[in-house]
Amino acid sequence: MARNSRELAQRPAVDPQDEPSVEWGWHGGFPRGMIIAGWVSVFVLLVMNLGNHQGRIENVWLTGLAIVMAIGLVMHSVRKRTAWRR
Repeated sequence: MARNSRELAQRPAVDPQDEPSVEWGWHGGFPRGMIIAGWVSVFVLLVMNLGNHQGRIENVWLTGLAIVMAIGLVMHSVRKRTAWRR
């Protein structure tokens, strides 16, 4: 652990070979893309109910997974919206 600012200044820079994104300064994620992908997945699961299923257990699983994902996405949205209040 660095004890003062001189030790911090003497540390070698991160090599772009190790982390290519360091070169252009990006270390983020895609939070909006994750939400969009989640809702698209919910939609796809519900559309998969339309088909030539012999039994109905597939429909129960597809609908159940879509509901669980939708609840998770809504909870994530609410938690993100009220995070500054906590």
